[in-house]
Amino acid sequence: MPTSSSPYFQHDADIGIIGRGTTLEQAFEAAAQAVFAIVTDLALVQPSSTLTLEFEETDPELALVTWLNLLLGKAREQGMVFSRFHVQHHGSQWRADAVGEKWRDGLERGVEVKGATLTMLSVKQTGAMWEARCIVDV
Repeated sequence: MPTSSSPYFQHDADIGIIGRGTTLEQAFEAAAQAVFAIVTDLALVQPSSTLTLEFEETDPELALVTWLNLLLGKAREQGMVFSRFHVQHHGSQWRADAVGEKWRDGLERGVEVKGATLTMLSVKQTGAMWEARCIVDV
């Protein structure tokens, strides 16, 4: 059962992910880590390749879904898994680095995440913390 500090929340069919941080960008980075932690043990992923992604989106909630789906698409396309993320944005312009490696022996494949959805989508600031959450289709 998830705890209050867990990066997941309960959902009947899929998995709800939560990213938290002191900035919006940190919350997006934590959400990406939560997604890829479903896929494999992030501690075993070697930081051997960096992929840079850019996109445009004015709405922070839609930006979260766009960000996660771009990551998942690039991971599938290039046969990679990512474990570290750095997100920046200025207005509607988003730029992010994803660090990881190609799939290899020794990386156990967990659950395949097909994509981030609009279900239970929320990006908000509460006090000093940002929280980004959505359901991912597994």
